[in-house]
Formats: sequence, C-alpha cells, structure tokens
Amino acid sequence: MFGFRKTETKDESFAEQTSHDCDRLRAAATRGNLGEAIAEIVLRYSPRDLQQMQWNFSSSIRDIDPGYRKRLEELITAHLHGTYQQIRLMEQQGAFALMHEPVPVEAKAYWTMVSERVADNGDGKNNLRFLKFLLAGFCMFVMRQPGHPVGMPFPGGDTVEVIDGVYYCPVRTRAGDVDSALCPFCPALQTPEIGYLKPPVNASGHRKQEYIEHIHSGHHFNG
Repeated sequence: MFGFRKTETKDESFAEQTSHDCDRLRAAATRGNLGEAIAEIVLRYSPRDLQQMQWNFSSSIRDIDPGYRKRLEELITAHLHGTYQQIRLMEQQGAFALMHEPVPVEAKAYWTMVSERVADNGDGKNNLRFLKFLLAGFCMFVMRQPGHPVGMPFPGGDTVEVIDGVYYCPVRTRAGDVDSALCPFCPALQTPEIGYLKPPVNASGHRKQEYIEHIHSGHHFNG
C-alpha cells in the first residue's frame, strides 16, 4: 500500500533511514541546499504515494460537513500534487543552485521535531507522515510560504490569505484542531481580528513593514 523509499535496505529500518535524512536536512545551510536535499528524498516517492495520502486525508474528514469536506479535499489534493511537481521541476531545472539565502533559523528545530514524530511505531503510516512533513518543510523553509496552502478554509469561514506578499493564517496562534506541529515554524502571520484594516494594496516595502509594526505595537499582536 505504501511506497517505500529506494535507499532503504533490509539492514536499515525506516526510523534509521529517516534519522539520517533528517540529519542531512538539518545540516543544510542555504535554501538551495535544503531544496536539493528535500528533492532527493521526496522524489523517491511516487504519485501513488500522493494518492494514498489523499485517500487517508479524505477518510480522516469523512464525518464533517459535505460542503466543507469537498473544499478541503480539492485544495489539499491540488496542494500535494502541485508541491510534488514543483519540487520535481525545480530539481530538473537546477533552480536550487541559484538559491543562496540562508535557511531560516527555525528549520533545524523543525527537522528535529520531524525525526521524533515519524520514529517507527509499527503502525505502517510513518512513511507517508514523513512525506507530509517534507512537503510542508519545502513550502515553509525553501519557498517561505505557509505550511497550509493559501485558500485553506477553517471552521468559521476564515482562510489562509496572501496580501501584498504577506501571508496570514487565522489559526497561526491558536492551532485548535489543525496540525499544530507546523504552526510554530510557519512564516505566516496571525490574521488580524475582525475590524482590523488589511494591509494596503500595492504598497512599498516600507509601507508593508510600517503596517506590520503598527499591528505589533498597537494591537498586542502575538503571532
């Protein structure tokens, strides 16, 4: 059912292989280095693995409101396959070699967390859990995008948004029922409360920073 990575051998357990992979990911110094390392691991998986992830996700939300479930299924399916294909294309084009910016400092703690979360516990699902964390790590640390895709709906109607290049998530500081493992590492800011002004459209970098500082200083922002 699950597609196991080609480098795993009979003498090396999934947990050991994953620990070695996470060590390499943790050691990446630039966004390009990290992208290359993630690509090498992710491309050991197949589209069939993505399909299994989609089925698993659909099964986990089968009891929620049908309309909300349909939106989630469509968005997550597009996000999983889109991210996988983006990694494949960037690797083929050599795009990672041009990304010299340092890896965000929180990336090391993220890969340590991942290694612990996917330690082999015998339930047969950790191979796909690792893929989920790899795709999220690529979005957050290589592309500097939220772990949950733009448009991701949450109960109550709020969604992950991007406004003038700044990402906002309605559950950034109150994870609730979402995957809180991603939230501490996500580059998105907490969506301002109802009634707050949104950032100015087509603003300069200085104006964007001024807006963010205004939220921090004047509205007790804690994102």
